[in-house]
Amino acid sequence: MANRTDPSAKSIHGTNPQNLVEKILRSKIYQNTYWKEQCFGLTAETLVDKAMELDHLGGTHGGNRKPTPFICLVMKMLQIQPDKEIVVEFIKNEDYKYVRILGAFYLRLTGTDIDVYRYLEPLYNDYRKLRRKLGDGKYSLTHVDEVIDELLTKDYSCDIALPRIKKRLTIEAIGALEPRKSALEDDFEEEEEKDEDEQPMDTDVGGHEKDYYRGQSPTKERERDRKRDSHRHRDRDVDREYERDYDYERERGRGRDRDRDRDRDRYRGRDERDYGRERRGGRRRSRSRSRSRSKDRNERGRDDGEERRRRHGRDRDRDRDRDSSGSPRRMQDDVKPAKKKKEKEKEKKKDDGTDHPDPEIAEANRIRASLGLKPLRP
Repeated sequence: MANRTDPSAKSIHGTNPQNLVEKILRSKIYQNTYWKEQCFGLTAETLVDKAMELDHLGGTHGGNRKPTPFICLVMKMLQIQPDKEIVVEFIKNEDYKYVRILGAFYLRLTGTDIDVYRYLEPLYNDYRKLRRKLGDGKYSLTHVDEVIDELLTKDYSCDIALPRIKKRLTIEAIGALEPRKSALEDDFEEEEEKDEDEQPMDTDVGGHEKDYYRGQSPTKERERDRKRDSHRHRDRDVDREYERDYDYERERGRGRDRDRDRDRDRYRGRDERDYGRERRGGRRRSRSRSRSRSKDRNERGRDDGEERRRRHGRDRDRDRDRDSSGSPRRMQDDVKPAKKKKEKEKEKKKDDGTDHPDPEIAEANRIRASLGLKPLRP
């Protein structure tokens, strides 16, 4: 019985007023302790006292999505359905901002399009701060005008789907609502009047007034148009010069690229020719070196041959002199070569290794000497 809608309540948007809140949220509200203890038996008169105790607004919060007291009171207003005059008094209350927001939220759910725009738009001029409880349990700072803008432009607010309303332009088109007048419009008009009064008014010598356009004479208008045209022509000329310079620089850059490519090809061909010339020069140098080496070798062989012939000629002359003369001096000279020959033979024998103390090695050296091989060295 405590959760049923008042029997005298009228249907809103073709349904039970409590059905404007989703079923899951309704069940959470019915199970909430604040709903059971504080909202039981409330009437339109006693509801104001509970609304004055509010210190924040919001939908649900926490892991189990616990409803806030604000949404519980909105649900209670849907259940008892207070009169329109009471809701309008809630909205016009300037002392308690949460009471104003509670009445505006209820009117947004249940009121007509015209009533919503008529009673909620004046609240755009209220800039008082509000505390809002978020879904994670933390509080955030907002303002009354921000909440009103959310109610008029968004589809969801405080975890409740808001009924659709027509656009203001559509309602103005049918003549049901006057165009909205901004609170700053009077200030704008005053500023414009001051500007017009401060502008000097020029008159001619005869005292007749001229035609004015925003406080300026036609001659000044013509001068201003002439200056504007001159600036346009100057800007056009500057643009043309810029385009001309840009085209010149682009062609110049292309010419530089072509010259760079040509120089690169020229240097590459020159490097290849120098490399081939160096290779051919290296071969020529190697050939000249081999020729010089062979020439030196031939000259050395020729010098050795001449030296042998000279030595052979000296030996032959010495033998001839020794045979022709028998003087003791010459005999001594003849004995000396014989001794030298014997010594050479001994040295040769020693070199042959035939005088080795080991008879086997000496015999092997003799055999090797007869064969023309080198002796064995111990």
